Amino acid sequence: MSDASPPQALVPPLAPGRRVGLFGGTFDPVHVAHVALAHAALDALELDEVRWVPTGQPWQKDRRITPAAQREAMVRLAIAHEPRFVLDRIEIERPGPSFTLDTVRELQAAWPGRTWVLIVGQDQYAGLHTWRDWRELLGRVTLAVANRPGPAREPAPEVRDFAHQVVPLPMLDVSATAIRERIAAGEDISKLVPPEVARYIENHGLYRAVPAT
Repeated sequence: MSDASPPQALVPPLAPGRRVGLFGGTFDPVHVAHVALAHAALDALELDEVRWVPTGQPWQKDRRITPAAQREAMVRLAIAHEPRFVLDRIEIERPGPSFTLDTVRELQAAWPGRTWVLIVGQDQYAGLHTWRDWRELLGRVTLAVANRPGPAREPAPEVRDFAHQVVPLPMLDVSATAIRERIAAGEDISKLVPPEVARYIENHGLYRAVPAT
């Protein structure tokens, strides 16, 4: 796909059939802000379902990632109460680094009649220009960006030229990094993750500080 193509022409029109949100991430661990965003997306974007896609091998992470099976298990627990939430193992099952474009290509080939809405947070939106073949990706999906109150990182100018929808969110000061740090420090996380996820983390001893040797 040529960079010279008019950006506006790459934004796909709404297709008939089901509207499916794609919500990918490391989910290490999944937390209440993830769940709030997915619920908000269902209503704001008029989605029939949200497919949660845990990353298999994150290509932009430079830290040790919790095994995919455990991250998958936590997502399953977090979404069990909403029938319109679906866990998709496509990136866990695919070998090699997980690229969103590969996922979208596979899903579109399997279900060509659906409209695919890519749901990203503000940090992901700001870094979208670093994603592999991001122009082709945005040509294949409808982009939706979580819009939390307060200052946000700006996307690259070339990304800003692509149309996107907004998912308004309440202010939730929650991050997976902060949760891991709190657990390592022995602090309470009961208000930051769903109760089932908190029990799973406790039962499996996840994110605890490694004793000095």
